[in-house]
Amino acid sequence: MLAKIRKIGSIGLMLYYLLVLTVPVVVNAQTAAPAAPAAAATPAPQGPDPNGSATGGISDLTSFNSFKDIKNPTVLELAAAVGHNRVAINIMWTLITGFLVMFMQAGFAMVETGMTRAKNVNHTMTMNFMIYPFGMLGFYVCGFAFMFGGLGTLGTLGGYAGLNNEITWTLFGKPFGMLGNVGYFLTGPAYDVGVFTLFLFQMVFMDTTATIPTGAMAERWKWSAFCLYGVAIGTIMYPVFGNWVWGGGWLSQLGANFGLGHGYADFAGSSVVHMQGGVIALIGALIIGPRIGKFNKNGTANTIPPHNMPMAIAGCFILAFGWFGFNPGSTLAGADLRISVVAVNTMLASAWGALASMLWIWFVRGNKPDPGMMVNGMLAGLVAITAPCAFVNATGASIIGLVSGILVVESCFFVERTLKVDDPVGAISVHGTNGAWGVLSLGLFADGTYGQGWNGVGATTYMGKAGQGLTGLFYGDSSQFIAQVIGCVTCFVTLSVISYIVFMVIEKTVGNRVDPETEIEGLDIPEMGSVGYCGIKMDKASENVTSH
Repeated sequence: MLAKIRKIGSIGLMLYYLLVLTVPVVVNAQTAAPAAPAAAATPAPQGPDPNGSATGGISDLTSFNSFKDIKNPTVLELAAAVGHNRVAINIMWTLITGFLVMFMQAGFAMVETGMTRAKNVNHTMTMNFMIYPFGMLGFYVCGFAFMFGGLGTLGTLGGYAGLNNEITWTLFGKPFGMLGNVGYFLTGPAYDVGVFTLFLFQMVFMDTTATIPTGAMAERWKWSAFCLYGVAIGTIMYPVFGNWVWGGGWLSQLGANFGLGHGYADFAGSSVVHMQGGVIALIGALIIGPRIGKFNKNGTANTIPPHNMPMAIAGCFILAFGWFGFNPGSTLAGADLRISVVAVNTMLASAWGALASMLWIWFVRGNKPDPGMMVNGMLAGLVAITAPCAFVNATGASIIGLVSGILVVESCFFVERTLKVDDPVGAISVHGTNGAWGVLSLGLFADGTYGQGWNGVGATTYMGKAGQGLTGLFYGDSSQFIAQVIGCVTCFVTLSVISYIVFMVIEKTVGNRVDPETEIEGLDIPEMGSVGYCGIKMDKASENVTSH
């Protein structure tokens, strides 16, 4: 009888803990929270875990402390299995959303190729194709190590802490993380299932940044110069600022070190991905100069029409679909139920961006409802919501998207008519201008419902409130907005300097631009050796320009 009572008690205890273990966990997507102490029964692996057998266990449960006094081996074994499965769900979620982001490359290729001329389709499409291997291999060699080599514990991906070497400077008596120094070639401490998961997800983010300048510099960029840029973007151009925000660097620590909110925050990359790409595109387009025929002698601009808007529109839908990997995937945790809020906020901002751009160009600017501006409006909304998507409510997401749709139209006019910069696809305005708006809007509209403990700030209380997450200016924390301004300015200055150096080195070696004869003929045959559309004569129709 006593044995039966013990058995029933054990079963009841197991069921109780199964219920406790279903409580969702709120995690920091990019800077992992400190790991809980490991249970004696299932110690966390000290070294990398390349086959995953030791990844995930009791220490990965939100109710870990409840097991400290448990002696029943069956309960401990069950709890370890549940912890392992929680990590497995997170890894699977992160990989699948990474696959979605990888597919966005097809969307970028279609948008950029559709918005340029038929005589350059092979060149433009192939740039979007080859930036994938160029950028990836550079990121594999050293870019990932520079960006995430000092990250610390992978909280949602198994608790591994082998990425632990951040090059740090001490300024004002505070540590300033500058660059990671572990993970080269994904060997040694980086040979771990959690690290490989993070690499794939972050690599496709880097590739998004890398492909943005291919649109702004299309139709006159020399292929050899593009190849050199492709190597530079993955190795050094992208990882520096990324480390400062997502790799445990100094911008993420503005809260812990100087009391500025939760430190600089960018949930899924309005600045780390998009603004960086926009700034690189701006500097590159300035250096390479406008296309022949874009500007008249008096400085007025001509419209060079796209050759295939249906292709560009289809590409925009592919990008919008892939963004459901981009933003919700940045939780790095399938068990984080905030993904529903992130996904809906992403949808709302994209819709408001498209609608606002259509109405603004139609009624305020007095033009027809331009399909190209609608495409860029939707993309602008997606770019802007990328940073604040997890921290704002539906009303905030709608306002952010609405502003982005207006902002992208006015920015396109400003870049073309005031700066005299030729950007065939509007990449500078979509990604640069609205990337900046996205991170600033986080500092305005974050409502405090999410992000407890973000960047090591306010894990239990913040602003005198328990459970308070990232909070923007409109909800009572002006210091968060200050942190966002600092990060935004840092992004622009840092990437402007790095981009100028890279493009000028390329200019002095192989030159950035094709010769005028090649540009007039079209880059497909001179640069790529074949045309994009076989059997179609490229006549004067593809060269029409319109003054405006």
